[in-house]
Amino acid sequence: MTPDGHDIRRLERLTPRDVGELAEVLIDCVNAGASVGFMAPLSVERARAFWARVAEDAALGRRAVLVASDSAGICGTVQLALDTPDNQPHRADLCKMLVQRRARRRGVGSALMTAAEALALELGRTLLVLDAVTDGDAARLYARMGWVRVGDIPNYALMPDGSPCGTTYFYRDLSADPPRPR
Repeated sequence: MTPDGHDIRRLERLTPRDVGELAEVLIDCVNAGASVGFMAPLSVERARAFWARVAEDAALGRRAVLVASDSAGICGTVQLALDTPDNQPHRADLCKMLVQRRARRRGVGSALMTAAEALALELGRTLLVLDAVTDGDAARLYARMGWVRVGDIPNYALMPDGSPCGTTYFYRDLSADPPRPR
């Protein structure tokens, strides 16, 4: 549970309802300007297709999906990409950390990150990596949570409106600094 009463749980199998709610979260984030791999306007069909692929990966154990929910349904999510090369069994990529606008600034992002770090440890993953828009809200959250900034790449991607943005890479060594309950 987050401080604001949001429930955090892992979805090992995504139902059609989960896919629909996650598509709504993704569309809301893209509409709000989040650079998460999609251009605006993002159609419901494209968002659902993305989550259907994630559902397949989750069912096969290649990806772990965590969600935050409130009385209106799923309002946030984060993933651990677990399908790493043979020489990196200790690592996972943290990706698609999304919080719907209605749930922002209530501790949902921090709670999802803490839950993802704890789950990574349960799964034997001690090194996490991620990237975020340089100097964006997410990058500030990761820095506050103790993630180590590695470096920036200018003009790495496009914002949903087509303007260029840089990306910043971060890592977290959980063996050196395990997550603390929040």
